Amino acid sequence: MLQFSRWFFVLMLNFLLLVWILNLILFRPFVKIFRERRDRVNGDLDAAKKLSARREEELAAMKKEFELARLKGKEIFEGLRAEGLEKQKQILAAAHENALKRTEKIKGELAAETERARRSLRDEVEKFSEGIVEKLVRT
Repeated sequence: MLQFSRWFFVLMLNFLLLVWILNLILFRPFVKIFRERRDRVNGDLDAAKKLSARREEELAAMKKEFELARLKGKEIFEGLRAEGLEKQKQILAAAHENALKRTEKIKGELAAETERARRSLRDEVEKFSEGIVEKLVRT
């Protein structure tokens, strides 16, 4: 059987005292440091998750804004394109009308010039024929 001597109680008291002192000096500060570190890491992870979620929201919002801007740009482009085509049609119609007017004017001038040339030729032909008739009558 075991016998408990006084050294057993002294060693037991020494052991308990040492555990209590080590607990105060080493174990509690380490546990406190580990808890603080765990809390800080968890806080940082939560903050990173929040930032990641916010980044995703911002990216989605930015993509939506880009899409809206692209659609608006496309609408503006189509509007300007239609306006340009309309202006082009107007310019072409005006140019066509101007060309028709000039053609009619030139045709009128050409007809007048032709008529003048005919009259001039008729007058010359008459003078020439009178000259021929006079030469034939004189001879």
